[in-house]
Amino acid sequence: MAPESRAIVLLSGGLDSTTAAAYARREGWALYALTIRYGQVHQQEIDAARRVAIALGVRQHAELDVDLRAFGGSSLVGEGEIPKNRELGEQALQSPRPQIPTSRGSSIPSTYVPARNTVFLSLALAWAEVLGAERIVIGVNALDYSGYPDCRPEFITAFDYLASLATRAGVEGRPTRVWAPLQQLTKAGIIRLGLELGVDYALTHSCYDPSPEGAPCRRCDSCQLRARGFDEAGVPDPLLSPAC
Repeated sequence: MAPESRAIVLLSGGLDSTTAAAYARREGWALYALTIRYGQVHQQEIDAARRVAIALGVRQHAELDVDLRAFGGSSLVGEGEIPKNRELGEQALQSPRPQIPTSRGSSIPSTYVPARNTVFLSLALAWAEVLGAERIVIGVNALDYSGYPDCRPEFITAFDYLASLATRAGVEGRPTRVWAPLQQLTKAGIIRLGLELGVDYALTHSCYDPSPEGAPCRRCDSCQLRARGFDEAGVPDPLLSPAC
């Protein structure tokens, strides 16, 4: 791979996207980070993405406003309460298709934002065409996640195929490929990989419903998954004080 090979990284400031970006950097890709302000109910993850982008030395960090609050459909954009203290259990934490009951009777939680990854990947694909980027890096994983349909391997494979059809680069035989390097890792495995890569997880943010000061709630699905990951990895979460 040429030293100047470019990759667009969908960077949320979370644990997964940060680790995926660090891994791509180690593999020799020049990173161009894309962060989306989609109407999420707090600013902390945007701030985290900025910190991570600086730490990873990305070539350019683009921030776009795509306000999905206009559609609603998710507690992450202010429609309803963020669920707390749910029993995730072994199946929810480790199954590729966890069954997580919600008040709507669905296995998909209210924090799912309709078509979010489809929208994000489409924007990344547009920028990739402009830059001539060969990869789009996304930090989804199919093992320790909250049951979102657009984190599954089937979705990544389908969008990768779409990218080969929908762009000039694809038609000309040089399609931008969608790369999910963490796809088959557990949260603990992702953390171990990140530590090998020198990731500073104190820069990241995972909580769906932080305090005004940015402290994690520790009770939402994302906080529980993160806590389980650090526990299984056998290392402390740097966002939490030693006394906690």
